Amino acid sequence: MNALASQIGPGLLVAALAAPLAVLVIFLAPGLRGFARALIPLAGAPALVAAALAIGGAPLGAGLAALRMSLSLDRPGGLLLLAAALVWLIASLIAFPRAPAAVAAIADRGWRDQRSRLQALDGVYGSDRFAVAWLLTMAGSLGVFIAADLLTFYLVYALVSIPAYYLVARDEDSTSKRAGAVYLAFALLGEAALLIALIMLAAGEPNGSLQIRDAVAALPASPWRSAALALVIIGFGMKIALAPLHGWMPLAYTAAPIPAAAVLSGAGVKAGVIGLIRFLPLGAALPNWGEALVWAGFVSAFYGVAIGVTQRNPKAVLAYSSVSQMGVIAAALGMGLASSQHGKATEVAFYAANHVLVKAALFLTVGAVAALDGRARTLVLIAAALLGLSLAGLPLTGGSLAKLAVKDLFGYGAAGLASQLSAAATTALMLIFVMRLARLRGEGGAASPGRVGPWAALTVAALLLPWLQFAAIGDPAETLEPAKLIDAIWPMLIGAALAAGLWAFRDRLPRIPPGDIVVAEEGAFRRLTALGPAFDRADLTLRRWPAAGVALIAIVLALAAAGWASR
Repeated sequence: MNALASQIGPGLLVAALAAPLAVLVIFLAPGLRGFARALIPLAGAPALVAAALAIGGAPLGAGLAALRMSLSLDRPGGLLLLAAALVWLIASLIAFPRAPAAVAAIADRGWRDQRSRLQALDGVYGSDRFAVAWLLTMAGSLGVFIAADLLTFYLVYALVSIPAYYLVARDEDSTSKRAGAVYLAFALLGEAALLIALIMLAAGEPNGSLQIRDAVAALPASPWRSAALALVIIGFGMKIALAPLHGWMPLAYTAAPIPAAAVLSGAGVKAGVIGLIRFLPLGAALPNWGEALVWAGFVSAFYGVAIGVTQRNPKAVLAYSSVSQMGVIAAALGMGLASSQHGKATEVAFYAANHVLVKAALFLTVGAVAALDGRARTLVLIAAALLGLSLAGLPLTGGSLAKLAVKDLFGYGAAGLASQLSAAATTALMLIFVMRLARLRGEGGAASPGRVGPWAALTVAALLLPWLQFAAIGDPAETLEPAKLIDAIWPMLIGAALAAGLWAFRDRLPRIPPGDIVVAEEGAFRRLTALGPAFDRADLTLRRWPAAGVALIAIVLALAAAGWASR
């Protein structure tokens, strides 16, 4: 395996980043857009293979000297990349449903005979802008896991963030445009914070290296350590929607089409997770910073649930669930930072990879439920319950392995108790999600294999793939130990009781709009702007008042006297 990885690994890393961009180039060629759309689901294939090699063997590396870019993929990145690439592949089949038909057209009798047929496929898949944004976001989403230097990371990170505006605002109505604008504002603020942080990291590296590992290794001794760490946490905290930086997520996920919400919630947001894994100096014990991140993480974990249970839209419930789960991941990384546990990055990455698969599958479930009725709809709801409870650590699911992976990080003290209570809260939120989903009006059996088939594939992958990946971390049989089973079940029983109580009062729960903090800030801003005419009238009155000039002179003299007296 290691010999094979050393031979083909560098080429796979380059292909993982280049494949979506190559499809984009084909897409921009006249007459080839249908052909390019047929290739979109395959654009993540090199990343899948590279991730499998990195998980099972030694890290991969590649350098592009002409572009001054360096790529690498270790086991934590491989775990996340494998899940992200799989989500992009499956979601692409739903976002571009005629892609398989175009592939069949190419295979049937050859390219020359089918050229006119392929050209006829142009324009039948929806907006060209959406396809371009999809490919750019995919390139960035896959690239963040393999970028090895500061400049490359920032470039691909920008690709994750900025083009995704068109995934959120695809419908171009007032609601989606507002959600896209809020998303873009948070993205740009986060990137500004990150850019300053990366400059500080580069300045603090004594040898002038731009490699991420070198810059982070030098960070504990850097004179800009505190400022850089604060900006890193703020920048990536906006990407993972760490409360109170989360306001964009419920708006964006609710407005985005279901395939876009699936990739953004599953794969896109993990750019922030890999950013924290890469840029936090987990090998150096920084207790104060670590404890601060733990607090911020658990506040976000419980806040996301508290607001999520009030939501009526199943997509909004899933968005607040992501706020909560990203908080747990941040808390786990905070524990590692506080106690110098660099080796635990793999465990946190596994936890996050499970979330990639499950959350993307849950968003696709919303579409499947809306398209089905009868027995098929009931089966999908059962699958939704399994997926949702997996996030809480349901035994025999990938979530139980994810919970086991980070168990040692949290320990058995206050952090361990908080993690157990967060599992109970997640159970309650996911049960409410399923009940909200069951009330979603269906389309009366209008499902198509192009929508339900990919959902079923991702659901199976979300439930089974973590069992294959866990071999890189530990023994899955540990989850079957009686103590571990009890440890997993009691929080879920509390959560189920809490869900039953909340559902009984569902109509009396407060109606908090998606984007809670952003909505409140928008309301405050509108009220402040309403005061503008009053301030204009007051200013006009004061400027006409002769005493205003005398008062201004008196203030200037008083300040001058105070400055002289303080000498």
